[in-house]
Amino acid sequence: MLPGKYGDRRKNFSLQSQDLKNIYSGKRVLITGHTGFKGSWLGLWLHSLSAVVAGYSLDPPTTPSMFQITQLADVIEDYRGDVRDYNLLKDVLNEFKPEIVFHLAAQPLVLQSYVEPRETFEVNVAGTVNVLDALRYTSSVKAIIVVTSDKCYENTESLYPYRETDALGGGDPYSASKAAAEIVCQSYRRSFFKKTGIGLASARSGNVFGGGDWADNRLIPDAMRGINLREPVTLRNPNSIRPWQHVLEPTYGYLLLGRYLSDQSIDYEHFAEAWNFGPNKESCLTTRELLDEFFDAYGEGSWQEDVSTGQATVSEATLLRLANDKAFQCLGWSPRWNMKKAVEKTVEWYKSFAAGDNMRQATLSNIKEYTEEFL
Repeated sequence: MLPGKYGDRRKNFSLQSQDLKNIYSGKRVLITGHTGFKGSWLGLWLHSLSAVVAGYSLDPPTTPSMFQITQLADVIEDYRGDVRDYNLLKDVLNEFKPEIVFHLAAQPLVLQSYVEPRETFEVNVAGTVNVLDALRYTSSVKAIIVVTSDKCYENTESLYPYRETDALGGGDPYSASKAAAEIVCQSYRRSFFKKTGIGLASARSGNVFGGGDWADNRLIPDAMRGINLREPVTLRNPNSIRPWQHVLEPTYGYLLLGRYLSDQSIDYEHFAEAWNFGPNKESCLTTRELLDEFFDAYGEGSWQEDVSTGQATVSEATLLRLANDKAFQCLGWSPRWNMKKAVEKTVEWYKSFAAGDNMRQATLSNIKEYTEEFL
């Protein structure tokens, strides 16, 4: 049973039947990291809601990329820059004058954080400081959503899912950087934004997958490379359990937070907190289980276990789950697509890409199906 304050808050601020288009239409929204996988999905969804969207990011991190394939630059304002460049970031904010900001720009890979730990901390921690500090001087802004990670928790390999009140931490540089970013958010919220009436929330999602991801050392992109090369995928830890979810699931949670934090008719401080947007227990599968389901849906593909010692110095968690009851009670958010549907829609996207289809339309079709079926 949840604490009473959650139930009370949910009763006072319900959005189950709200039309997102009415909420975001005409709103000026900035996304940092818009050229990345998740940022591109968010940017296209916001564009479909008639928001005025701008992005601030480095060039797309992969070739091909979701950003290029969906031709997102044709429908949003595309600013290129590094979140470590404080002065350029301030110039962009002053020029665009956003009302809502989604901060997704990050070094997003655990293994890369072992190779480039200093860069990981600079981007994920100092970059977050730069964004929040620049927003202190942006009079147009009403709401800020900082996207961190499920790996921000001090992982004790607990059988119980982590709640927003659990301890932060991280043994690897990536996880530690995300925990530090959460502490930065808490500090700026209490020290600055609470005094100026700006809502700042952080969002922690699970292991996100979906069409349009080509990053290195991520399960579904590795699976697609294996299929294309007709080679088995090598799994470091086939029995590791992760909170898998389709990219549209947490993205919908981010959009809900943006709505609540920017609504002047309600008390935004109820929502200026940390939030988990993780899947249900049934979607917390081992990496081997997810790959088996993906290959079954695709009709081909295989995997093999990595028996080398090349990654012996790299420590990765074997069990990680997120509690999502707070988001359900307070925001009306819950996972909508079970694992079978999430995998099917991902396979469908990659097959559409291979067939040369219009991938902006294919992506918008996924978003339309998700919203019409459940919202």
